[in-house]
Amino acid sequence: MNATDIQYVSDGTGHTISVIVPIELWREIETERETAYLLRSETMKRRLLDAKNRQDGIPFEEACEKLGI
Repeated sequence: MNATDIQYVSDGTGHTISVIVPIELWREIETERETAYLLRSETMKRRLLDAKNRQDGIPFEEACEKLGI
C-alpha cells in the first residue's frame, strides 16, 4: 500500500470533496482513533497498559474449551 492507492474525488469546480482509501488503511486509522480515544481516560490508559504488560493467562485453546466453543 502506498500514497498512490488513495483516490481523491472532486466536484465540478475541482474542489476535493471526498477521499477513497484502501480498507487496510481505513482499519489502521480506525484502530488508531479508538486507541487515542481510550487513552484520553486515565482509567482506561491504566487498564490497557496493565493488559499489555500482563504475563499470566491461559492458552487460547484452553479458554475456548472452558467457554464451550
